[in-house]
Amino acid sequence: MSFLRQTANAFLLTELVAGMWLTLKYFFRPKVTINYPYEKGPISPRFRGEHALRRYPNGEERCIACKLCEAICPAQAITIEAEPREDGSRRTTRYDIDMTKCIYCGLCQEACPVDAIVEGPNFEFATETREELFYNKDKLLENGDKWEAQIAANLVADAPYR
Repeated sequence: MSFLRQTANAFLLTELVAGMWLTLKYFFRPKVTINYPYEKGPISPRFRGEHALRRYPNGEERCIACKLCEAICPAQAITIEAEPREDGSRRTTRYDIDMTKCIYCGLCQEACPVDAIVEGPNFEFATETREELFYNKDKLLENGDKWEAQIAANLVADAPYR
């Protein structure tokens, strides 16, 4: 009996017809592919992208130079130098991240007591040279200013899970 069934299936091309039916069924459904440069998919609030240094609403930088992020970084990609100010507070004079070493683990963000260093939502930061991936304090503050609204929204969305 199975020989007859196999012969009938081979003669009638049932597998081919089943495959064509499946193709026809999906042909009229909405497409799930996005046109990447012009359309972007959703990103999780916990996404770890390009680093940024944040500021307080009054414009003062948040980093208090506690160096916890430098100490916890497993790749040793962060370098911080600090000195006291005239008002007695400590602030960084140098805050460098070597993005070629960074493994985007997020430990620097978790260790920061004032949410100064964060990994923002930007994943499009390709460069042509390695030197462009050595971020100094000015570049990090610029990233923070550029992405502050999105970073703040992501931190609020993630707050119940921290």
